[in-house]
Amino acid sequence: MKKFKFSEIQATEILNMRLQRLTGLERKKIEDEYKDILKAIEKLKNILKSEQLRREMICDDLKQIKEKYGDERRTEIIYDVKKISDDEMMKELIKEEDVVITISNKGFIKRIPVNSYKSQGRGGKGITAASTGNAENDDFIEHMFIGSTHQYIMFFTDKGKCYWLKVYDIPEGSRTSRGKSILNLIEKEKDEDISSFVMVKDFTEELFVTMVTKMGTIKKTKLDSYSNIRRNGIQAIKLNSTDKLVEVKLTNGSQEIVIGSHDGQAIRFNESLVREMGRTATGVRGIKLAKGDYVVGLVAVQRQSATILVITDKGFGKRSDLADYRVTNRGGKGVITVKTTDKVGKLISIKEVTDSDDLMIITSKGILIRQKMKDIRVMGRNAQGVRVIRLSDTDTISAVARIMEDEKDDSQEKMF
Repeated sequence: MKKFKFSEIQATEILNMRLQRLTGLERKKIEDEYKDILKAIEKLKNILKSEQLRREMICDDLKQIKEKYGDERRTEIIYDVKKISDDEMMKELIKEEDVVITISNKGFIKRIPVNSYKSQGRGGKGITAASTGNAENDDFIEHMFIGSTHQYIMFFTDKGKCYWLKVYDIPEGSRTSRGKSILNLIEKEKDEDISSFVMVKDFTEELFVTMVTKMGTIKKTKLDSYSNIRRNGIQAIKLNSTDKLVEVKLTNGSQEIVIGSHDGQAIRFNESLVREMGRTATGVRGIKLAKGDYVVGLVAVQRQSATILVITDKGFGKRSDLADYRVTNRGGKGVITVKTTDKVGKLISIKEVTDSDDLMIITSKGILIRQKMKDIRVMGRNAQGVRVIRLSDTDTISAVARIMEDEKDDSQEKMF
């Protein structure tokens, strides 16, 4: 009863059975099993002998499968099969999103999702954007810009060379991480410093790479001239020994150009005044500089309704209407864009912005602040501006970036 969980009545009935009856029951079970096996053998032999029977069985099985699983096909069967490139595969596997890319003075690069930074009010202290090491390292964030993970990033160095890299190949890091040495990603020379960047989705012949040098030279070359860049880079512009490449933009051939200088001057002229040249050409004069002055930035105007934002090295910023800058011929001295004083400092950045944009500023000590562009009011060219970030006595601004509104943008560059 314990082993088989029988009740007392069941156990009693079993014990009262005759041994002959128990043996008979077991014998009948074996005989029935034997008869079933013989029937199965006979059926299988008939199947093996008859091709028609086999076909009927296969058809019946397929009909049952069709009735059970015969829903609409979700995969497409094609006969013109093409090999999928590694680049196309990576684009399918990697989510497309905007990222903040930073490069330190010592060449460490990383990317961070742009939503890692929340907007703050104008004049705030910001948050830590990167670990720049101890005093012995003396490293700081030198460049910062926004791009999509599915774009290419073209690196231009102060020596006039160009390299490119897929954005998703840049290692992702945290806000405070140092990043990876850029020397592990591109093969630039040790005496070259990266001075500008261009985000590209397709190397089309309709667009131009327009660049300006420290001494005021401007040049434009077709974008498709850079589609097959070697790992050790290619020459983008021929420079003399005293000049350096400062900034590069993508243009469509008919945009207006605004060039800003360290002493607060700016010149506006039409891009058509700069003829197309080859990659190794020197370029033509874009702005005439006073003694000791030099170019700090280039704006390729996208919208006539936009405003021109200027930032000084002491944390002041100001927006002015584009119409305040009269259109002239290239090669002139320009007009005042910000009145530089000991309090305000010198001009270090010039951008085209709208009210819907955000502004990101990062300092030499790795402090970053993000704020609404509409918090910086529009004022005249001669005004000194307002404080956009409060700096310590030993800190300075090292990079300024513009984040465009969260909407689809058909231009190659989503931010600059």
